[in-house]
Amino acid sequence: MCSPYIVLRGRVSTGKGDFGHWIKRLRQHYASLTGTSLFPGTLNLQLDRHFELPKRQIRLESTVYGGDVSVNIVPCRFMGRRAFILCTDPDNTPERTMLEIASDLNLRSAYGLVDGQIVEVEVEEEPDVNFQRKS
Repeated sequence: MCSPYIVLRGRVSTGKGDFGHWIKRLRQHYASLTGTSLFPGTLNLQLDRHFELPKRQIRLESTVYGGDVSVNIVPCRFMGRRAFILCTDPDNTPERTMLEIASDLNLRSAYGLVDGQIVEVEVEEEPDVNFQRKS
């Protein structure tokens, strides 16, 4: 039987900390949309190919919080834990190879992750790109 998940593999990478600031500032909006109190920081994963947003996603519209940038929130699983890929608009470009993974805890610390380590993220709906299916 085929799993409903696709697997994205990427290398852990250090980010700028921008999303952490916005998660903290907009925590109530993220909590109401995801049902999770997100840790104010993301785990950055560098993919070796473009990630296209799946059709199934949640949106935090800029008009809701009075900002300039909307955010696509894609439910996923990381190390078996409920998590979310966060992508700002406009960000649906061929250059998008960096994933920002948010969860209720500091994923890097919780799992002892270091830069360069290869990890996997499971996404429920297949993006329009050929990634390896997990069976």
